[in-house]
Amino acid sequence: QVQLVESGGGLVQAGGSLRLTCTASGRTSSTYATGWFRQAPGKEREFVAAISWSGDSTYYADFVKGRFTISNGNAKYLVFLQMNSLKPEDTAVYYCAAKATTYYSRAYYQPDEYNYWGQGTQVTVSS
Repeated sequence: QVQLVESGGGLVQAGGSLRLTCTASGRTSSTYATGWFRQAPGKEREFVAAISWSGDSTYYADFVKGRFTISNGNAKYLVFLQMNSLKPEDTAVYYCAAKATTYYSRAYYQPDEYNYWGQGTQVTVSS
């Protein structure tokens, strides 16, 4: 079992930047592929970005390509999401997810592939 906590969300003006951090506790010795998802009010949860445990593979949703960067951290600070050039439509609750895996170079973009989820952090982008 691993517990995930997101941090770094907040209120930012359009064009600004935020860096989200996913902190892990519990069984952090396992190897995890990780991802970020988001959910805006009245909408379904959607994929944002994913990275393999090795860092070799990354996936991005089209709407964040060139603006967001996902990167691996360490056993405690599991994964980061650097968000630049933020837009009002990026406003959502952002969730970190982790999947225990032995496929070190594989990243996952389907939410039902993930074993663990954080509680989310609110990101609000004002126009």
